[in-house]
Amino acid sequence: MITTTAVGLVRGTRPAQWTKNLLVFAAPVAAGVITQRQVALDTALAFVAFCGASAGTYLLNDARDVDTDRNHPTKRLRPVASGQISVATAYVMGVALLVGSVALGMAVAPALGWTIVGYLALTTAYSFGLKAVAVVELVAVAAGFVLRAVAGAAATGVPLSQWFLLVTSAGALLMVTAKREAELARQHRSDADPTERPTRAVLESYTPGFLTSVRTIAAGLMLITYCLWAFEDAAVNDVVSTGNALWLQLSVVPFAVAVLRYVLLADAGAGERPERLMVTDTVLVASGAMWAIIYGYGIYLA
Repeated sequence: MITTTAVGLVRGTRPAQWTKNLLVFAAPVAAGVITQRQVALDTALAFVAFCGASAGTYLLNDARDVDTDRNHPTKRLRPVASGQISVATAYVMGVALLVGSVALGMAVAPALGWTIVGYLALTTAYSFGLKAVAVVELVAVAAGFVLRAVAGAAATGVPLSQWFLLVTSAGALLMVTAKREAELARQHRSDADPTERPTRAVLESYTPGFLTSVRTIAAGLMLITYCLWAFEDAAVNDVVSTGNALWLQLSVVPFAVAVLRYVLLADAGAGERPERLMVTDTVLVASGAMWAIIYGYGIYLA
C-alpha cells in the first residue's frame, strides 16, 4: 500500500512537466555567470523550489477536480481520480510542497521566495477563474513561464535586461498559442469523431484565424527582440565583458531557424505538447544545439 501510494504521489506531481522549470537557468546562463559555484548552487536550488511549487499545484488541482477528472477519457487515469492516492493525501502533500517551496525560496533569496509566491498566486487565480477568460488565460499561462525565468535572476542577483524579458515573454506566448491552436483543431475534429473530446471550455471563444494572428505576432516579436538584443553592445546587454559580440550576432541565424521551424510545426497542428516537440523534432534539436554552441562560445570562451 505504501509503495502504491508513493508511486501515485510521484505520478501526481507530473515529473515530465518539470522540464519547464529549466527556464530558471536562462538568466544566469545568458549572463555568463552560471560557471560560478555559488550562482550554480542558487540556481539549482531555485529549480528545486519551482519543481516543488509546480508539483504541489498539480496535486491540489487534481484533488479539487477529482469528480470532473473521473468522467474524462484520459484524466480519469490520474492517481487521484483513479484512487491510487486519496484526495486527503493529495491535499496534505500538495500544501506541504507549496510551503516547502516558498520556504526554500526565501532561504536562497527573499526575491526568489516572493517570485514563487507570485507564481502560486497566478496559478491559483488561473485555476479559479482566469482559465475561462479568453486572451487573459493565454497571457496568464505565458506569465507563468516568464516567472520561471525571472526566478533564476531573483535567486542569483543577475540583472534582467529589457530584451531578455521581451524575448522570454514572446517565446512563452508563442508556445502557449500554438498549444491552443492544436487543442482547438482537436476539438473541431470531435464533430466528426466523438472520441476526440474537447479539453478546454475557453476554446469555444477562439477561432483558428485569431490564434494564427497571435502566433504570428509572438513569433515576429521574438525574432525582432532577439536580433536587437544580439546586436547591442555586449556590456549594454548585461553580457560579461569578455563576450564576443560577433558570436552573439551569429547566434541569430540558428535562433531564427528554430523559431521559424516551430512556427511551421505549430501551423501543422503539432504544438499541443511543446515540451516533447522541442526534443523530438530533428531540425529543432539541431538548430537549438547550434544556437547553444555559438551563443555559449561567445559568452564563455571568446
